Amino acid sequence: MQERNYLIHPNYIILILVLFGVTALFMGFSVAYLYNRLQQGVAPVQLPSLFYYNSILLIASSYTLWSSKKAYQNDQTKKYQQMLVITLMLTIAFLVAQVLAWNQLYAQNISLQHSTMASYMYVITGLHFAHLIAGIPFLIYFIYVAITKMKSPMTVLIYFADTDKKRKLDLLNIYWHFLDALWLYLVIFFLINYLIK
Repeated sequence: MQERNYLIHPNYIILILVLFGVTALFMGFSVAYLYNRLQQGVAPVQLPSLFYYNSILLIASSYTLWSSKKAYQNDQTKKYQQMLVITLMLTIAFLVAQVLAWNQLYAQNISLQHSTMASYMYVITGLHFAHLIAGIPFLIYFIYVAITKMKSPMTVLIYFADTDKKRKLDLLNIYWHFLDALWLYLVIFFLINYLIK
């Protein structure tokens, strides 16, 4: 079946709308955080050091996913498969480290009930955590298909020639890079709030 030629494929439009919605959600929480901080005069929460190390893990996962896309474009089967697997491992490492970072906060008696600012921080970072988890099944699907469908030169050729798979990989890259950029924004946002008391 021949695919219709779109100026912009509907999947890109859907993803852009989703990302606009996610952006609006986090901007809303950021504004609410600032408003409550100024109104109540509550001290901001200092981020544990793990938040900064987590940023490195996410940046690395963005790089490996981008590398998988480049490998796909260059017909590099092994590198494509490896970069997808490494991306998944880095993402899981981030999720585990983020739970440990929350435990660091809890060990300092900074819980959801500690203050309004602490509650906002848990909710905002928890939402990011949830959005990242939502992307993992798609990443696992790509790994599964890449490993099971790319076993012979013929299947590899068919796989790399599939425009639908190329588009889906592109969509996954956009979503992943967006979440990584969003995390960096959140870390910088909380850091600036802490420094400007």
